[in-house]
Amino acid sequence: MQLPLLTPHLRDTLLARAREAGFDLCGVAGVPQPGSEADTVQQQRFQEWAEAGRAGDMAWLLRMDADGVLLRSSLTTAVPWVRSVILCAVNYNADQPTSLQPASAGTGWIARYAWSGAGDAGGSTDYHDVLLAGLREVERELHLCLADAGESQPVQTRAYVDTGPVVERWLAQLAGIGWIGKNTCVLNQQLGSWLLLGVILTSLPLAEEAVLLPAVDRCGSCTRCLDACPTDALIAPRQMDASRCIAYLTIEKKGNLPLDLREGMGRQVFGCDICQDVCPWNRRAPIGTHPEMRPRAELVNPSLHELAELDNASFRAMFRGSPLERTGRKRLQRNVAIAMGNSTEPQHEPQLREWSRGDDPVLAEAAAWALLRLDQVSDVTDPT
Repeated sequence: MQLPLLTPHLRDTLLARAREAGFDLCGVAGVPQPGSEADTVQQQRFQEWAEAGRAGDMAWLLRMDADGVLLRSSLTTAVPWVRSVILCAVNYNADQPTSLQPASAGTGWIARYAWSGAGDAGGSTDYHDVLLAGLREVERELHLCLADAGESQPVQTRAYVDTGPVVERWLAQLAGIGWIGKNTCVLNQQLGSWLLLGVILTSLPLAEEAVLLPAVDRCGSCTRCLDACPTDALIAPRQMDASRCIAYLTIEKKGNLPLDLREGMGRQVFGCDICQDVCPWNRRAPIGTHPEMRPRAELVNPSLHELAELDNASFRAMFRGSPLERTGRKRLQRNVAIAMGNSTEPQHEPQLREWSRGDDPVLAEAAAWALLRLDQVSDVTDPT
């Protein structure tokens, strides 16, 4: 029996439901099938990126099927039944400073997307949970619409928020959400790049008349993101070496950090917004309105000293329901040690000395490096 189609009427119903569920942007796209030019090109690009070692230690990006094909190189490799996707996005921009604006001495930077989270006071929560709840509402609407239409053929769906073998950015461009900028982020002409993406995979073929136009690339000749990246992670337009990206280094990378990248990390302790902060399309990006994505003031320009003092209990209390919860206290404080070394602030020396004599070898090594870095800076600023 032939599956029903994702028609224009069903598409419009689902997109309206997505907006009711709190999403700022939504679209649909057909999934290029095996052997098509689009699928072949995407597969080749991902294969080359992986073979060049751009994934760093993120082995989950390199998972393969039984035939040795990278799952993320082609969506139909990972999910053979998928025929269409529903893409949804939430604007997480906040009425707060950027990472490049002046800040108090001795502060670090947490990436903008991680400013929510329940924390000790309750309230907003991890964006994964927020977006997934909205996707579930759209998913239920899809099945209700098909049931009301008398469709008896079973339709498969699956919702993901950063958790499945899906290259969401590519699909978001196909769905008209935005184009992939030179900083590898999805850019929308009205909302900029402060977007969190969620996707629903479906086994419904997309009716030809329901296809939306892909987003048009509007980066032009601008290279501000490439020029601003302090670790040269953006090796070419739309090409990132993730192993050099500050977000990877501070969030995903375990153990000791590469020596040649530490100075470039600056005061970043979790993630990085630099390539987005310099993007002209973000100058007039509107402030997000989702009630569960409100920023917590204590996560904007946080004190490095206060982050250093966190024990396990206070870390859990501060970052409950936040993306930082998964990274953990030890890795965060390793990053804090690096930021202290880059701060030029001698006030951090007592903490760094304590860490350098501690039992955690990774933190001790980072603290020793930071102390040496502060000494070097002191020698330069006060040669006498």
